[in-house]
Amino acid sequence: MTTQAALEKAVLEKLLDGKSEIFQILLRQYRASAVIKREMTGAGFFTYLSVPREIPPLPGSPSFSFGDVNADLTRLKQGAGFLLTINRGYLYDLEGYSYEEPWPHEFELVRLFYDGNASRNEEKVIRSFHARRPID
Repeated sequence: MTTQAALEKAVLEKLLDGKSEIFQILLRQYRASAVIKREMTGAGFFTYLSVPREIPPLPGSPSFSFGDVNADLTRLKQGAGFLLTINRGYLYDLEGYSYEEPWPHEFELVRLFYDGNASRNEEKVIRSFHARRPID
């Protein structure tokens, strides 16, 4: 069985795998972060992160979300998707969701993959960042 924490770690490492400055800064934040809360929604989860403020934010302290990582999990016929939210330049939360199925209590992670099963195009991912209002 794959634990929730192990799934989150694998997903975050794949989401933050990149050579650009943005991914390098977010990876440093992730390595220093702590999980402060988990919420199960029935169709997925939210995992909230806290990053020590001595770790620098992204330049300009933007707020946005992105998610180009998917997973095949046992007990989910259609797999899972993930969305990472950045708030004011810092990691904020990771959302995991199923596609019209209840999130399983027990599962095995079969594989993680980028959209389209292709290797990641960092520039395309960065262009896909969805700007959002800062969360208070």
